[in-house]
Amino acid sequence: MAQDATTIDEAYPGDIIGIFDPGIFRIGDTITEKSSFAYEAIPKFQPEMFARVHLRDAMKRKQFVKGIEQLTEEGAVQKFRSPDIGLESPIIGAVGILQFEVLQYRLTHEYGVDISLDYLPFNIARWATGENLTPKSLKTVDNLVLKDDDDNFVVLFRNEWAFNWEAQRNTKVTYLEHPPIRQLADAT
Repeated sequence: MAQDATTIDEAYPGDIIGIFDPGIFRIGDTITEKSSFAYEAIPKFQPEMFARVHLRDAMKRKQFVKGIEQLTEEGAVQKFRSPDIGLESPIIGAVGILQFEVLQYRLTHEYGVDISLDYLPFNIARWATGENLTPKSLKTVDNLVLKDDDDNFVVLFRNEWAFNWEAQRNTKVTYLEHPPIRQLADAT
């Protein structure tokens, strides 16, 4: 029953179970015993607008991080970070301005966090793959090099021309429209 908690060794379809998560599982992950298969990835939107998020009250840092993580996992926005800074002021990617308004509203009303947004002049995001990539090898005057939650390099470009110029100039890098498929490590 819902009010009871019982330790079990076997679960059946329809059972609701709780497991210990050391921080490696996300919404949509599947846990199996010995089966090796892969689902098609849950589609992620291609962000076209970006903003740096600033926390106005440093005493609310814990709520801020929890709120950003939750909204990112739900797919409301995509979160990126500078490779050398971390999550001090994350960069959020969205399809439209409404997603930023939802982010701001939910952080304020659900997590009690006051934020400000600095909109960035980029409208194209590409995931960079290749050998020996570093932030320095990807950085140009007209782009911004970031990392996503899986430590993939993401490069933001101002426009299509800037992206095409860089893709033609740096042929050792492959630019993807979506992040590479995440491989879940063996949790045993």
